[in-house]
Amino acid sequence: MEIKWHDIDPETGKRRYLAAERFAGQWKFRWKLTKRGEWTRGLTPTRAMWEHVLDAMERRYWRREGVELEDIELVKRLLAEAVQKEKIQNSSE
Repeated sequence: MEIKWHDIDPETGKRRYLAAERFAGQWKFRWKLTKRGEWTRGLTPTRAMWEHVLDAMERRYWRREGVELEDIELVKRLLAEAVQKEKIQNSSE
């Protein structure tokens, strides 16, 4: 499963293209700055990225587009972990 979208790069303020891919039970994120450019792998997902993936999966689930309820539950758990890490980082600053 692959989900693509774009956002604003927090470092440069320019448009950034993102992709999240689940293969063999593992989620991997990548990004690029130009539409036709090469993908850079190894992006650490943020809370906002997990929220976007969850939203896209929930919409696909109701349209029966290859998303299982177990997939959604996994992403919800990963999102909860990201929220927890964010709280720990914010409390230590």
